[in-house]
Amino acid sequence: MPPDTARPVRVCSQDDSRFGLLTVRRRRPTACGVPPVGVVPHVCEWGSVYGAVEPTTGERAFLARPSLHADLFPRFIDACARAFPDSLTILRLENSGAHTAQHLRWPEHVRPLGLPPYGPELNPSERVWRDLKDDLAWLQCPDLEAQQVSVGNVLQTDEAPALQALTSYAD
Repeated sequence: MPPDTARPVRVCSQDDSRFGLLTVRRRRPTACGVPPVGVVPHVCEWGSVYGAVEPTTGERAFLARPSLHADLFPRFIDACARAFPDSLTILRLENSGAHTAQHLRWPEHVRPLGLPPYGPELNPSERVWRDLKDDLAWLQCPDLEAQQVSVGNVLQTDEAPALQALTSYAD
């Protein structure tokens, strides 16, 4: 394979988020002064989704996992390598311990680029999670597997132009 300089460069914003059975609450139409009413189960079971979005095109790679920890992050790196095989992919990462662990093996065409610490507003992928949680607001799932299916369905129906609009910033 020719050196990485022969490949097109793709810069993706990476982030991960937890999604669980605890109801995502958002505004609802109600009478003036009446708070929204909805069932909120007190079940603390969580799954997670790793994601990378290229803000200029909206192309993406998502991977649902049972939890967020350093041992599962390499699987996401491999998923990104498979999703973008023909380009040099730069992943803009938050400086989480899972993202900077010494034991990580990076494929030859995927490179990490850390964001400054304590700057989640610099990561455009945060908007994807906020939008996803808006779509899941007030949803009641019987178990974690059904909830993960709901998350996957929303992520699969998000089209590239919508993700581009969420993650790209005006010049």
